[in-house]
Amino acid sequence: MKLHIKNGRLIDPANGIDAVQDLYIADGKVAAVGSAPEGFHAERTIDAAGLVVAPGLVDLSARLREPGYEYKATLESEMQAAVQGGVTTLVCPPDTDPVLDEPGLVEMLKHRARILNQANVHPLGALTVGLKGKALTEMAELTEAGCIGFAQAEEPITDTTVLLRALQYAKTFGYTVWLRPQDPYIGFGGVAHAGPLASRLGLSGVPVMSETIALHTIFELMRASGARVHLCRISSAAALELIRSAKQEGLPVTCDVGVHHLHMTDADIGFFDPNARLTPPLRSQRDREAIRASLLDGTIDAVCSDHTPVDDDEKLLPFAEASPGATGLELLLSLMLKWAEEQHGRTDALALAVRKITADPARMAGLPAGTLSVGANADVVVFDPQARWQVAPSALASQGKHTPFLGYELSGQVKATIVAGHLAWER
Repeated sequence: MKLHIKNGRLIDPANGIDAVQDLYIADGKVAAVGSAPEGFHAERTIDAAGLVVAPGLVDLSARLREPGYEYKATLESEMQAAVQGGVTTLVCPPDTDPVLDEPGLVEMLKHRARILNQANVHPLGALTVGLKGKALTEMAELTEAGCIGFAQAEEPITDTTVLLRALQYAKTFGYTVWLRPQDPYIGFGGVAHAGPLASRLGLSGVPVMSETIALHTIFELMRASGARVHLCRISSAAALELIRSAKQEGLPVTCDVGVHHLHMTDADIGFFDPNARLTPPLRSQRDREAIRASLLDGTIDAVCSDHTPVDDDEKLLPFAEASPGATGLELLLSLMLKWAEEQHGRTDALALAVRKITADPARMAGLPAGTLSVGANADVVVFDPQARWQVAPSALASQGKHTPFLGYELSGQVKATIVAGHLAWER
């Protein structure tokens, strides 16, 4: 399909563009930016006056719940949620059932996603067999099957020798290891940020040092192995300080943060709201401010939705018993726009917000996405940054209806999502 998107404010951080320009799409690729290529006749024209035209969002952590947890969500429902949220490329962790530790399982997931012909799905392979932290998986075979990196999801490796071997192997073949820093013992079983609030509410705590102790270990193993590591969903000021130092030292490390942690603190638990039960837990106000500042100074490379759909049976329980997780695919764009609105006096805030959910995550994951360069895959989102909408279960396509932002009014509404040149969704 030949598409012409006209009169829109084109924001393409990868190429430093933020201006009113037309976009031309043909054969699933970006054909031209600005003026039409010779002999171009559009089959469909979209007037984007007053709207923003940007690369499709790249989400570094979205659990699609297949295979194994179809009662929580299905590939169909979550792919629909992705395109409604403007997400055209997503990375899914390996903690499915069975775990993504076999090439056949990865190929099946990729095949199912391809048939749906909506967002592009890129699985992470399990770093160890069954995520048990004992034996390494066949990383080369998993890479051939379509894995873009290797992770342990929420399962820490207790044996550091195993982690060292994994990093050495990954370094040899140029793979990236994705780790969420958490000590396997400190804070194990905790449900909230260890602080005065958790003490008052009688909730078991997860101290910040659970994150920082794990980071010290990871950085020592990186120095020994030379492996490239991506740190997932950092939650504390102390952890960000360590990451800043590691980057200055020249270690090949990148990191992301969950979009919930950009806005909320442990105080948002309120009267034991299970929707605010997340992993890692919502931290203190000081931690939140450090996250917001680190997004501006570049310490944090990307923001992800940390999309983890949970069904009513596992969420509508006392806080400590509820399953952690929240739906996020359809909130990622609006919550980033909310952050941009709060950066008073910064004219580049919107472009920076778009960069952190397009070009930067794509670069870190090594994916050909997040750009509107001529010849690139035509993954595009058209959105109205001013349109307001209310977060309600009925407004969400995801099968998971639980988010701590229920009832909030947010700005930013997706009008159209284009994946590989075809109109995947239109409001």
